Amino acid sequence: MPELPEVETTVRGLARFLEGERVTRVTLNRPDMRRPFPPDLVQTLTGTTIISLGRRAKYGLLHTDRERTMIFHLGMSGRWRIDPTEPDKHDHCVIETRDHQFALCDPRRFGWIDLVQTDQLEQWPSFAQMGPEPLGPDLTDSYLKAALKGRSQAIKLCLLDQRIVAGLGNIYVCEALYRAGIHPRKAGGKVTKPQLARLVPLIREVLQASIRDGGSSLRDYAAPDGELGYFATRFDVYGREGEPCHREDGGVIRRIAQGGRSTWYCPKCQK
Repeated sequence: MPELPEVETTVRGLARFLEGERVTRVTLNRPDMRRPFPPDLVQTLTGTTIISLGRRAKYGLLHTDRERTMIFHLGMSGRWRIDPTEPDKHDHCVIETRDHQFALCDPRRFGWIDLVQTDQLEQWPSFAQMGPEPLGPDLTDSYLKAALKGRSQAIKLCLLDQRIVAGLGNIYVCEALYRAGIHPRKAGGKVTKPQLARLVPLIREVLQASIRDGGSSLRDYAAPDGELGYFATRFDVYGREGEPCHREDGGVIRRIAQGGRSTWYCPKCQK
């Protein structure tokens, strides 16, 4: 599933061609994806100007001059194709401007689109209970210490809880915990303030590194221009079970199951 860096890469790629442009046509090639398309999607977007694009957690945002925001989620395999040379049977929503065409292609159809009044965006159900953005100023060691107080749940699972931190996914939590030297099974409430002070900037570091690399491009994901990200070539632990730690004094990478997902870590480096 595309994670925060992949969504950020997508939004930045779309913004180069879509920001400030007037939508001339919207075509829906099916009535739904994971959810039905909003009934007024075509009418609302046609003729509007996309004034800016943004991201909240793993959701992309297209803000219009009609005070409506289109929210998109890429699901498991979704991606936007810019000016495709030929149509794809999985292009479910196509947005056109005077000069460009943007096709939301999603073979598995786990993605979806919604429309929200822009001034009510923070009250939208999926956003209302979200924690702070990991790349924003509100994620601090003091905030995390308070949010994790008394929690017996493993720190790995706490960080995946969108109510604690918005947008963190499995790949980047594994990588950040490794860099911070924190064992993924350690109870969230027992992670010390000094450990959290190391962890917060390392969360940002690993996300920003992946954004610079264009994401991880696991499975079906690619940026809107079709380019594949290459952060996956830089993983320290993710997907590296049985391989040696990159640190000279490290151990052998192990994999465990947590909350129905795999976790990779170095038992020698992470305590």
